[in-house]
Amino acid sequence: MIVRDKPNALKLFFILKGSIIGLIIPQILFIILISIAVAVHHEFYGEILSGSSLTPFTLLGVALSLFLGFRNNACYERWWEGRKLWGHLIVDSRSLSRQVISYINKQALGGVQVQKRLVYLTIAYNHALRHHLRKSDPWTDIENYLQPDDILNLKQSFNLPEAILRMIGEKVGDCRHKNLLSDFLVQSLDQHISNMSLSQAGCERIESTPLPFAYRLLVQRTVYIFCFILPFGLVGSLGALTPLFCGLIAYTFFGLDALSTELEQPFGMSENDLPLSAITRSIEIGLLETLGEKSTLQAFKTTNHFLI
Repeated sequence: MIVRDKPNALKLFFILKGSIIGLIIPQILFIILISIAVAVHHEFYGEILSGSSLTPFTLLGVALSLFLGFRNNACYERWWEGRKLWGHLIVDSRSLSRQVISYINKQALGGVQVQKRLVYLTIAYNHALRHHLRKSDPWTDIENYLQPDDILNLKQSFNLPEAILRMIGEKVGDCRHKNLLSDFLVQSLDQHISNMSLSQAGCERIESTPLPFAYRLLVQRTVYIFCFILPFGLVGSLGALTPLFCGLIAYTFFGLDALSTELEQPFGMSENDLPLSAITRSIEIGLLETLGEKSTLQAFKTTNHFLI
């Protein structure tokens, strides 16, 4: 995710980091070249479409703007919902660990080991969920928080974070059987576990359910067609300035389309995706502190205004 202060008016026009222009520069250049060809033909050989009216282009542009606006809003809503789900996950992870440390008696036999086990599993769960959503290898991040037998069993699981969450639930149940927790406290811990499962399900829904392909195809086709025919409609009134204005319009329409595509899947590693690595690292550091362990880990910082 791009993290930077608000630029001044001058810097605003020269910022490339986080700008969508790097993804759409071929399309913009293509439209500009077509516009130049149309403008040259108009200057030396007369109008290509004599007597053409701007009314059709205006109506199509308005309709296209509405479609792009709707798609952009829908994709941003997915991005923001993903961030809210991870916000809930932070709260439930911290609350679960706090209650484990506060309510499991350290003086009881095995109490300290149970506390550490549950907090470690919670850290492993957050890392596992991040890797599950990004389809990356989780073991480097989670193996230090698991026992050797856990790794052998978890490598056979279809859904790694869900399997770790089941282990957390089983351990809480074991605490009840050993009278380390009362029924009331077990219900409270189980509520946080259920909330974590709910957050995971929401993230998986976003990750596995893109916007309907037919809708995206319709919008993209219309953008290309509109930008392609636009120079023919503007050249009669703008003349040599046609490439400039067509380039600006192409930047707007292609940019909105490309930005929507990035926001549609918010859990990846692109510049505008959510900083899941930074979020899970902050959870990891915080939960280790609840155990009183001094961690050598450092919170992720922005590199060239980019936070992973």
